Amino acid sequence: MLQLIFYLIHGIQPFLVPICFVTAWSVIILGAWSLWAAARDSVNKAKQMHQIPCTNCQFFTADYRLKCTVHPSRANTEEAINCTDFHAKTNPMFY
Repeated sequence: MLQLIFYLIHGIQPFLVPICFVTAWSVIILGAWSLWAAARDSVNKAKQMHQIPCTNCQFFTADYRLKCTVHPSRANTEEAINCTDFHAKTNPMFY
């Protein structure tokens, strides 16, 4: 049995270096691809979140209990991007 394992190890030994080389580079490439995909998705989500106009609306209160007096459930969410009741602040000193 020991002889069989000995011959098996010596038979595989010339292929170990190329297999380890390919495996190591595959792990590095997959890790870099994963980081790139996470960064790309984060930028896309940030672009979408910056389209929310709630902070510039006159109905926005900036209070965590009642964020918007017109649509409190939609305030600061993606649903508020095309809000039909949006009115820009005319004088920021009043709000």
